[in-house]
Amino acid sequence: MKLYGYWRSSAAYRVRIVLHLKSLEFDSIAVHLVKNGGEQHDDSYTQLNPTHLVPTFVDDDVVLHQSLAIIEYLDDKYPSSPLYPEDVVAKAKIKALALDIACEIHPVNNLRVQQYLAKHLSAQDSDKLAWSHHWMKIGFEAVEQQLKVNSGKYCFGDNMTMADICLVPQVYNAYRFNLDMSEFPNIRRVADNCNQHPAFIAALPENQADAQH
Repeated sequence: MKLYGYWRSSAAYRVRIVLHLKSLEFDSIAVHLVKNGGEQHDDSYTQLNPTHLVPTFVDDDVVLHQSLAIIEYLDDKYPSSPLYPEDVVAKAKIKALALDIACEIHPVNNLRVQQYLAKHLSAQDSDKLAWSHHWMKIGFEAVEQQLKVNSGKYCFGDNMTMADICLVPQVYNAYRFNLDMSEFPNIRRVADNCNQHPAFIAALPENQADAQH
């Protein structure tokens, strides 16, 4: 198995967590998103992933992109430490929260959006930071309300699920962008609990071979 990613990519971070959670061996192949205009735009890479995004996952002749699709493939193929319960209602609620994070918060703050704001809209660094804070805060307010009702040790009770896999990288981003997290105690508590797990520690951006300190 091969995972093409970037150390600070939230989407690649999600997949790394699951690979480590399921104790799967994989080769990590760095795709630098900034160097030389972004290696994700190289022909050799876009033949694997025409979206010009990371991650890309290769398992023999299976080539997948989109982190949640990769994770659900892994969860189906390697059902130990399942990321969803069998109950269909509980599963739907977990997936909804995961999508709240992965589809509503993360995309409007990722690198290509930041680059577009600067290049085409002449946004200054302070404007880009305000943009990021605005969307993260709106998203986290909704997540916090859900965790008040559903969380235990993790997002949904005391079993780790897909929601936790999505939450932790987004919290990492929030701290990186200096968002005030004091008003989100449940989010902070759940993320702190997750980050004590060896799989989350191994997946940390700073612990990747291509990390730039």
